[in-house]
Amino acid sequence: MFRTISRQAALIVGFVALAASASAQEIPAPTDAPILTVSGAISTANVGDTLQFDLAALEALDAVTIETSTIWTEGTHTFKGVALKELIDLLGVTKGTILATAINDYTVEIPVTDAVAGGAIVAYAMDGEAMSVREKGPLWVVYPYDSNADYRSEVIYSRSIWQLDRLEVVE
Repeated sequence: MFRTISRQAALIVGFVALAASASAQEIPAPTDAPILTVSGAISTANVGDTLQFDLAALEALDAVTIETSTIWTEGTHTFKGVALKELIDLLGVTKGTILATAINDYTVEIPVTDAVAGGAIVAYAMDGEAMSVREKGPLWVVYPYDSNADYRSEVIYSRSIWQLDRLEVVE
């Protein structure tokens, strides 16, 4: 009986360790200039207590493409980036608020509940091209405005920060 319990305990510990290693993706420290630094209540770090991404590290994550118009641009554009949900999952975050800050220190609050499948992305390309600072880059939080009327509101528009370079997770 003791052996059975020991085997069951070993199996449970093994499955927990396997699940943890499968969900925790290691992001190497940037080799180029970081374009996004994440801090705060996160469970993954690569430079001190922050998680820093250069463009190559962001591009190495699963890419999402959305086609949508925006209130700041003419016509419909194709945005490519990382799903906010994937990024939040990678960070091990389940609750709280994301303080998203632009290169000019402008900050908006995005609730973690916005990180849903089919929702916002952290875009690093528009119409197949990297976005310059002049074109709202290098990163822009873009929601699929055209696919859901709930994304066409002043609240969501206010969360659509461009020239993004920092995220801080607060609980």
